[in-house]
Amino acid sequence: MSDVIHDAQRLIGLEIALARQELKDVATVYSVTAGIAVGGGVLLLLAVLVALPTLIVVFVPWHWQAALVWAAAYLVLGLALVMIARSRFQVRLPKRTIDSLKENKEWALRRVRSNGR
Repeated sequence: MSDVIHDAQRLIGLEIALARQELKDVATVYSVTAGIAVGGGVLLLLAVLVALPTLIVVFVPWHWQAALVWAAAYLVLGLALVMIARSRFQVRLPKRTIDSLKENKEWALRRVRSNGR
């Protein structure tokens, strides 16, 4: 029985290490995603900063088309980045850890049953 306890403790340590690694991977993905969201927000701010002068330029012939094109480009790019970031922010459970825990549970149950005979 002490071998089973020792093995179980070792498995718990390995499961904790696996969970830490998976959480580190998730944190890395989320930090990149946050960077994308910030980039999208900055571009949206630039779109507003370009759109305001565009309203003034509307009253001057021939110049408002160029300002409108720049504002539209910033707006489309910023919205695209924000939408990409939004789609990537998903709460995900550590799949490998959960699968490994299920396997270890089955292994421990088989081991206890075989030692109990």
